[in-house]
Amino acid sequence: MKTLFLQAPSFDGFDGGAGSRYQAKREIRSFWYPTWLAQPAAMVPDSRVLDAPADGLSVEATLDIAAQYDLVIIHTSTPSFPTDALFAEHLKKRKPSLKIGMVGAKVAVEPHNSLAASEAIDFVCREEFDFTCKEIAEGKPFAEILGLSYRLPDGSLEHNEARPILENMDELPFVAPVYKRDLKIENYFIGYLKHPYVSIYTGRGCRSRCTFCLWPQTVGGHRYRTRSVENVLAEVKWIRDNMPEVKEIMFDDDTFTDFKPRVEEIARGLGKLGVTWSCNAKANVPYSTLKIMKENGLRLLLVGYESGDDQILLNIKKGLRTDIARRFSEDCRKLGIKIHGTFILGLPGETHETIEKTIQYAKEINPHTIQISLAAPYPGTSLYKQAIENGWLEENKVINLVSAEGVQLAAIGYPHLSREEIYHQLERFYKRFYFRPSKIWEIVKEMLMSWDMMKRRLREGVEFFRFLRSHQA
Repeated sequence: MKTLFLQAPSFDGFDGGAGSRYQAKREIRSFWYPTWLAQPAAMVPDSRVLDAPADGLSVEATLDIAAQYDLVIIHTSTPSFPTDALFAEHLKKRKPSLKIGMVGAKVAVEPHNSLAASEAIDFVCREEFDFTCKEIAEGKPFAEILGLSYRLPDGSLEHNEARPILENMDELPFVAPVYKRDLKIENYFIGYLKHPYVSIYTGRGCRSRCTFCLWPQTVGGHRYRTRSVENVLAEVKWIRDNMPEVKEIMFDDDTFTDFKPRVEEIARGLGKLGVTWSCNAKANVPYSTLKIMKENGLRLLLVGYESGDDQILLNIKKGLRTDIARRFSEDCRKLGIKIHGTFILGLPGETHETIEKTIQYAKEINPHTIQISLAAPYPGTSLYKQAIENGWLEENKVINLVSAEGVQLAAIGYPHLSREEIYHQLERFYKRFYFRPSKIWEIVKEMLMSWDMMKRRLREGVEFFRFLRSHQA
């Protein structure tokens, strides 16, 4: 079937690609690559990936394109599902013969409720859906496809057996050729990465047990299954040779640094290829490994610190202590490795005192840039179950993780700390971190290094102040 893999229209600035960590407008306009759609698209001949939010396409324009296909597969999430289902309904009216399906953690965790929510959704894919999508596009009977939940002609819902987890990650084709073929590279912009950049995965799954993190608990699992070093380096070489405009490669594995010998081997290969790269990292990588990474083109690490309170880190099963993270941060500073640090407010155990402690901690370790999120209890996570059991959320009640404008909301509150208080602590955190003379001077020095950086930081500054104003409102 002629197949379209679609990121449906949403609010402006929707960061649809990194749904494992964030589903909202960012403080600064950002777009991650729709890798989870590009992966199955690479397996379906003559398919297309359409990223409507990144392309700035209206609902009407996207409907016009989608109606040209026989099969449309939409990536969805808990926050975007209502508008995605509405889009599917409009599309079905436009072309009743069209088969419409959905993929993503939301439908993987709640396949029955997702199908029941709208008759326009013909099927949803559970588990890892790459080969499920391939078999659907090939016309294989629904009853024979593992990992599929679908609507029968009489309207009843059927759930097939689970699809086994993919063991040989080298079976997956490269996503970079799909990016080059279907996407406008310049549309993908992240404040802390060089522009333009490319994001790829070198494996799936995460050995950490963080109670809030979505993908390992719903789709990827807690075993880190990796592509071979040779396979990873071959795709990087392809990017270098075929996408010369790319200035940085981001490895978006949940924790790219988990297997130290593998990371060191990949780093040495990247050094030989002469590319600049960044990756996700846990704040426990030893100095010796960091040194090898830095010497071979590493520029920045994206690090989830989450909280400055050790009891909260224990509560969320982070598997990390603040003293270890402090040492790691100091090692990065010595080696000249930049850090984009992420923090979460409102996790179990949060108080006014722990928030203050986290703000002081962030100022002390002083990442180059930071991102602050609010605890988001996605269905399928341990945090969601904990929130239901403790009465922080009502079961089966609609969870408002973001506002209609895409600003993240505080979904969890406590008797001693309300949702509204947690929500407004976010802007206070940002101001306390960035509005320091030392941090302002650090940013100004960076701006003085080049005209491009000057223009970029000024634009980001306008967006950041606009975000703070909208958040206060």
